[in-house]
Amino acid sequence: MRNVELVSVSTLGEVAYTQKAFDGSFFINSLFVSESVRSAVNAGHGDYIPIFLSEIPSLFRAPDFKLDVALIHVSTPDKHGYCSLGVSVDVAKAAVQEAKYIIAQVNAQMPRTHGDGLIHISKIHSLVEVNEPLPEANYNNSSEVNKTIGQYCADLIEDGATLQMGIGEIPNAVLSCLSNHKNLGVHTEMFSNGVLPLVEKGVINNTLKTLNRGKLVAGFVIGSRALYDFVDDNPEVVLLDISYVNDPAVIKRNPKVVAINSAIEIDLTGQVCADSIGTIQYSGVGGQMDFLRGAALSPGGKPIIALPSTTSKGISKITPFLKQGAGVVTTRAHVHYVVTEYGVAYLFGKNLRQRAAALINISHPNHREMLEKAAHERFGGL
Repeated sequence: MRNVELVSVSTLGEVAYTQKAFDGSFFINSLFVSESVRSAVNAGHGDYIPIFLSEIPSLFRAPDFKLDVALIHVSTPDKHGYCSLGVSVDVAKAAVQEAKYIIAQVNAQMPRTHGDGLIHISKIHSLVEVNEPLPEANYNNSSEVNKTIGQYCADLIEDGATLQMGIGEIPNAVLSCLSNHKNLGVHTEMFSNGVLPLVEKGVINNTLKTLNRGKLVAGFVIGSRALYDFVDDNPEVVLLDISYVNDPAVIKRNPKVVAINSAIEIDLTGQVCADSIGTIQYSGVGGQMDFLRGAALSPGGKPIIALPSTTSKGISKITPFLKQGAGVVTTRAHVHYVVTEYGVAYLFGKNLRQRAAALINISHPNHREMLEKAAHERFGGL
């Protein structure tokens, strides 16, 4: 096969088509550059499409973006012949609806989930049966820095809030600090292992949500086998089309939405780069903007950007300017709260000088003199 375009979002595990032996066979047109395809995309064997996660189903339906084949991963069929898209409904639902040809990997270890992800076996043109574990992810070993960030974020979360948090050490650290909260809900593009203890304790019960009350809502899940067992045939969990889950008009209807997202760097005016390191494509826009905007519009909502003050090499993540070629995922007009291990900066309604001062105050002490000098040169003082 030559010049086959592969369109994908996040991919986990080993991805054989990125190997050098397949140069010229596959071109990866990625909607979110995950670790498994990052080298290939940045080496010119693929490219990146900047897009809000909520708009990907619309892209699949666009007349100039027709999908020939949908490659999906499903559960075994039930007695009525219906398979489940399992742990990843998100954009797969739209792909199934729009593709001319559907090839399914039918996996006995794929959980059956409630929600939008059912497909009758008669709609599948070709299938491959397997019995193999799903890729897993575990972020329980959080650093002291992330634990501190988690506590600052948890202090901003009120009882009765609706949560959106992704995967990683910071979201897990936030969740670990919420055991004394009450009546929390979840409406999120994805969730991981950190929600399980809170569901077991009754802290997350979804009783105060306006939409999908009593339901834990997401587009996909990634985590441990215990998480996959939890969502299997669990009517409390519904996995839905991402055009609904990530629609800011839907998100804002729940009370006190707290959206916690991370960043690669943020400049002194509040511009957030979350998808690239300079010109190197690292990830994607994803659902950050969907949920930050939805949270800002929610009654009592709080959009939060949480990040360590420095990289693993000690470089400040709060910078005078974004790196050349860096992508602005979240504009400075959308940023309200920024959290590091040194505290919380509230930027909403602040002018540029005030923003710079607030961000410098939560930067790493080793870099504050440099940032203050840059702010003085730019603004003539703070």
